[in-house]
Amino acid sequence: MNVRFGVLGPLRAGSGQAPGPAKHRALLAALLLQAREQVPVERLMSVIWDDRPPASAESVLRVYVSALRKLVGGIRTVPGGYLLDVEPDDVDCHRFERLVAEARRRRDEGRVAEAAETFRAALGLWRGQALADVESSVLRRSYAVPLEELRLTAVEERVRLDLSLGRGAEVVGELRALTGAHPLRERAWVCLIEALHQAGRRSEALGAYQDARRTLVEELGLEPGAELAEAHRRVLSDEHPRATGRRSGEDAAPVNELPPDISDFAGRRQVLDWIGTEAREHAAAPVHLVLHGPPGCGKSAVAVHAAAGIERSGGRLYAALGARPPGAVLEDLLRSLGCPDGAVPPGLDERVRLYRSMTANRTLLVLLDDAADEAQVRPLLPTGPGSLTLVTSRSPLAGLEAARAYELGVLDDDEAVAMLGGVTGHDRVRAEPDAALRIVRLCGGLPLALRIAGSRLARKPGWTLDHLAGRLGDERRRLDELSAGDLAVRGSLALGYRGLPDPERRLLRELGSLSAPDFASWVLGADLEPLAEAGLLQSRGLDEAGQERYGWHDLTRLYAAERLAEEGGGARTVLEARAATVLERTRQARAALLPAEPGTGRTEIHPPGRTGAPPEAADWDPGFTRWHLTGPAAPGPALTGGSGMGPQTGWARWEARWLAAERRFLVAAVDDFYRSGLYEAAWRLAFYLTPLFELGAHHDDWHATTATGLDAARAAGHRQGEALLLRGLADLHRAEGRTEAAAAALRAAQPLVEGLELARITLRLGLVQTRADEAERAFTRALHVFEEAGDRRGRADALRALGALRMDAGPLETSLAAYRELGDPLGEAGVLLVLAELARTEGVPAEAAASAGSALKTFTSYGNRRGAAQALMVLARAMIDLDDLDGALEALMSAMEEFDGLGDVQGTAEAQRLAQETRRRRGLCTS
Repeated sequence: MNVRFGVLGPLRAGSGQAPGPAKHRALLAALLLQAREQVPVERLMSVIWDDRPPASAESVLRVYVSALRKLVGGIRTVPGGYLLDVEPDDVDCHRFERLVAEARRRRDEGRVAEAAETFRAALGLWRGQALADVESSVLRRSYAVPLEELRLTAVEERVRLDLSLGRGAEVVGELRALTGAHPLRERAWVCLIEALHQAGRRSEALGAYQDARRTLVEELGLEPGAELAEAHRRVLSDEHPRATGRRSGEDAAPVNELPPDISDFAGRRQVLDWIGTEAREHAAAPVHLVLHGPPGCGKSAVAVHAAAGIERSGGRLYAALGARPPGAVLEDLLRSLGCPDGAVPPGLDERVRLYRSMTANRTLLVLLDDAADEAQVRPLLPTGPGSLTLVTSRSPLAGLEAARAYELGVLDDDEAVAMLGGVTGHDRVRAEPDAALRIVRLCGGLPLALRIAGSRLARKPGWTLDHLAGRLGDERRRLDELSAGDLAVRGSLALGYRGLPDPERRLLRELGSLSAPDFASWVLGADLEPLAEAGLLQSRGLDEAGQERYGWHDLTRLYAAERLAEEGGGARTVLEARAATVLERTRQARAALLPAEPGTGRTEIHPPGRTGAPPEAADWDPGFTRWHLTGPAAPGPALTGGSGMGPQTGWARWEARWLAAERRFLVAAVDDFYRSGLYEAAWRLAFYLTPLFELGAHHDDWHATTATGLDAARAAGHRQGEALLLRGLADLHRAEGRTEAAAAALRAAQPLVEGLELARITLRLGLVQTRADEAERAFTRALHVFEEAGDRRGRADALRALGALRMDAGPLETSLAAYRELGDPLGEAGVLLVLAELARTEGVPAEAAASAGSALKTFTSYGNRRGAAQALMVLARAMIDLDDLDGALEALMSAMEEFDGLGDVQGTAEAQRLAQETRRRRGLCTS
C-alpha cells in the first residue's frame, strides 16, 4: 500500500511532509488530484486564492510552481496550465478509487472474501480527513466532500460483505463508531443492527433500532425507511440472514471484558488513526501502544473507544491498574483466559510464565488502564503474534521495551464543542454557540472538565450556558465549579500531586506562581522532567535556544497556585526569590543586542567562558560605565562562529535566539511581578525586553509590557525607570508610523531625566520631527552631550542620524567605524543600509547592492524582520539599477512576505508596486 503522494489525510509528498506554505500545499494538492491531467492556470488561481485571485496572481503562481519544482519532480508546463506527471496509483486518492471499483467487480463476480479484503486495502489508505491541511474551499467542495462520501459508502459495502461472511461480532465496534459519527446514515444503522443480531446480542440490536429511530425523528422529523424497518422486523422475529462464508471454529464467542464504549465520544481522529495503523502494520508481532498525557485528558476514553473498534480472535481483556501490584492483576487476567481458580500459581514469576504460555498462541487485545510505571506493565504484556496491548498512563513509560507512545493533548475547539453537546444536548449548544465556546476555552479543552461542565448543565435544565460560563470565569472558583458527583478535576490532579516526592511537590507549588504557558528549567533552577513523567507537565520539545521547554494545562496551573497559597507561602515569596535570576539573565541578553546601552561609555561585555570576567555581575545603574556580565544560567553557544564571525557576535546571535524562545515566559513574568507588588522587578524587566520586541516586531507584547512597566515604575516612584519606558514607548510608536504619539511620549519623559538620558530623548525627538532644520538641531545637541561625556554609543547613534538626514558619507563612515569598535552588528547594519541608499543616489549600484546585502545578512541572522524587509527593498532597487531584474523580483517577493508578516500594509503595497514595475520592464506584464 505504499504511495508516493497522499491527500487522504494531511498532504504528503514522497517520504516526507508536504511543503510548508499554505498556498504551495494547495497548488500541489490541485496537481495531485488531477495527476497526469492538464490543470488550467485559471483553475489553479481559483484553488490557491479561493476564487478571489489578486491582480498579480498569475505571476505569483509562476513563483510558487518554481519553488514547488525544487521539492516535487514531474511538474510540467503545458499550454494554458501545468501537469504533474506521476502514475495515478502513486497518489492515494486515485489508488483508493481504483481499489473500490475493483472490490465492487469482485463482489459482483461472487468473490466475496476477496472483495472484502480489497475494500479493506482501499480504506487502509486513509490517514485522516481528505485534504486535512489544505486551505482551499474550492478543493474541499470539488474533491474532499465526494471522496469522504465514497469512503463512507465503501465502509458500508465492506461491512455488508463481512456480515455475509458471518463476521458480525468483529464489526460491531466499527459500526458503533460509524453511526456515532454519521447518525443520519440509515444504512450504517442497518448494518449495526444486523451485526449485533448476528453476534447474539439481540437486546442491543433492538436498542440500536430505537436509537436510530429517535435520531431520525428528532433531527429530520422522519420515521425509519423500509430497509431499517426490515432489519428491525428480522430482529423481532429472530430471523437471521444466512451467512455465506462463516469460518469454522468461531461459534463460541471470545471473551470481551471491555468497558462500554462512550456514546458521546467526540474527536480524537488522529490518535484513533494512529492506533489503527499501528495495529494493522505490525500485526506479525505483539504490538504495545502507550497513550499518555495530563490528568483528565481522556486517555481511558480514547483507549476504550479505539479498542471497541478492534476485534481480536483470542478475545479482549481489560484491567484497571492504579496502584495494584502486577501479581494481583495477573490473577484476574489468568482467570479471564480460562485458568481455573485452583490452578493460578501463588508466585509472581510462575504467574508470568503461565500468562505468557496461555497468550503465546492467542491473538488478544489487552487494555491496561492507568499504569503507574514500566515494572507494573511488563509482566502483563501478551506474547501472541498480532496481539495488541493498549496502555494508558500519565507517564510515557519510556523504559517499556518495544512500546510506541502517543502523547494525548486536549481537544480542539470543534471537538470540544461536539463533546459538550453530546453531554449537555446539542440543541442547547446550538442555541448558545458563543457561550459554548467560552465554556470550552475556560475548560481548556480538557475532556474531564468538559464532561463535568456538560453534566452540570444536563442536571440543571434551567441554567443557560452563559450562566455556567460566567461561573467558570472566576479563576478562584473554577476548580470548585468543575465538580459533579464522583467526577472532579481537582481530585484527578490531587492523585498525581500526592504521588510525588516532597521535592517535586514543592517544585509544582513554586511553578504555581507563574502565569506563563511554558517555561524552561532555568527559571526555578531545577529539573522539571519528574513532573513531566508524572503527567503534570508536558514536554514541548527543544526551543530555538536548545532548551527543553515544558508546558501545562491551565487547570493544572490553578491547582498548583492553590497548593502554593495553602502550603507554600504564596506567589510573592517565590517570585521575590527568583526575580534576580530572571532580571540578570534577561539583562545579559539585552546587553548582547545593545553592547553599549545603557551607559556613559563603552560597555565591556564578557561572553560566557571568556577569561578575565569578574566573578559577579555589577548591579545596573543608568550612570554605570562598566558593566561586567557573568555566564548565563542556561547553556550558551560556542564562542566561535563561521564566516569570520567573532566570539561576541556568535554570543549575541545566540542571545537573540534565547530571548525569542523565552518571549512568552518573560512577557508573563512582567505581569506576575506587578501583580505580586514587585514593582522594581516589573519595570526593569519590561525595559530589558524592548530590543526583543523591536527585532521581532512583537508590537502587542511591546504595548502590554510597556503599559505594565510604566504603572510599576510610577508605583515604585522611580522617575528614571518611567523615562526609560516612555523612551521605549516612543520607539514603538515610531515603528508603527505614529510620530505624533512618539513625540508626546518623549516630551513626557523630558522632565524626568537629565544628562545623558535627556540627550537620548533629544536624539529621538529629532527622529520624529517633520522639519529637517529642527531635526538637525536636535541631533547636533545630542551629539555634543555624548561627545562631552565620552558616550561612544550615543555618539555613534547621533552621527548615524545626522548622516542619514544630510545623506552625507562622512558622519556615516565615522558612525560605522564606531559601531564596529563597539561590537554592535545591528548598529553597523543600520548604517550600511543608509550607505546603500546613498550609493544608489550617487550612481554606484554595485556598491549599494553589496552594502544592502551585508545589512540583510545581519538583520536576518538576528531575526530583525523589519530591518530585513527594508534591506530587501534597497537591495531590489540596486539590482534594478544593475539590470538584474530576476534577482530584484526575488528580493521583492521576499520583502512582501516580510512586510505581510509584520502587518505593514504600506510596505507590502510599495513592494508590490515595485514588483509590478519590474515585471513590466521584463515584459512579463503589459501596462
